Amino acid sequence: MTPALLESFPPFHPEVGLQPPPIERWRRGTGTDVEFVHVLDSGEPGPTAMVVALIHGNELCGAIALDWLLAQGVKPQRGRLVLAFANTEAFGRFQALDPFSSRCVDEDMNRVWDPAVLDGARTSEELRRARELAPFVDAADALLDLHSMQEPGAPALTICGMSDKSVPLARALGQPQTLLVDTGHAAGLRMIDRGGFSDPRSARQAVLVECGAHWEPASAAMAIDVTVRFLRHLGMVDAAWAQARLRVPAPELQRLVRVGEGVTAQSAGFRFLLPTHHLMVIPAAGTPLAEDGARRWVTPHDDCVLIMPSRRAGVAGQTMVRLGRYEP
Repeated sequence: MTPALLESFPPFHPEVGLQPPPIERWRRGTGTDVEFVHVLDSGEPGPTAMVVALIHGNELCGAIALDWLLAQGVKPQRGRLVLAFANTEAFGRFQALDPFSSRCVDEDMNRVWDPAVLDGARTSEELRRARELAPFVDAADALLDLHSMQEPGAPALTICGMSDKSVPLARALGQPQTLLVDTGHAAGLRMIDRGGFSDPRSARQAVLVECGAHWEPASAAMAIDVTVRFLRHLGMVDAAWAQARLRVPAPELQRLVRVGEGVTAQSAGFRFLLPTHHLMVIPAAGTPLAEDGARRWVTPHDDCVLIMPSRRAGVAGQTMVRLGRYEP
């Protein structure tokens, strides 16, 4: 084995530059008996919008954004606004000295949204909570799911799902710069791909924003910024109020990456064959990229864009990187 392989997943100890927000004050729901869910009804006609944080309990930026929004006393000007802290059990276990361990309690909460899983007999802490949240998710006309990424300094990214139907929503927000249409995950269905969000016959739209790197202050600023833009786009807050609270300059141009395939680990022996980073472009097709036992991956085309390559050792079924290309 070459030195490059030995160093494929070097020790990874990112700095934690964010503090967990005091969400306990939001435990009692508004307009519902479901804890940590707040349904704010304007009493006027309009869409039902939902903003979700903490699908992963260690991704603090979204929780900071919702805590900030609720503390502002925001009320929608039209329609209904649902604000949900999702995996609060995992969040309650967050420790800065071991920040990855509170990603989930039993399983990844963003892989359980297939009806066969959610309506099945299997149980876990994440499934219990997802079953509580599903009625709100299924009632939303527009949904914003706030996340963050492993790689230090990683630029933000909007995942529009597995089709183009939510790309117009991402473009209307104008933030962040890079948009993604992908192929989903082998390990299970994401919330943004559930039901009408992926049905071309439905007008419902959902996007997932990777707001930046875990625990970097910039990710919290982006989470607040894109949430304000989401509410402004839907006409739920006054445009002048929103403009005064934007925190991140919008890019001059948004670019779309279309994923052709995802690279999924088959075992803990997965290794990258070259140094990688988020949005890295590999010029030549056929460049050796990764291996896992007898399985080897090469870049499938010229100018191959790497989307969120994992910086931690893989387990079977884990998406290690997505391979795409920029569209003109």
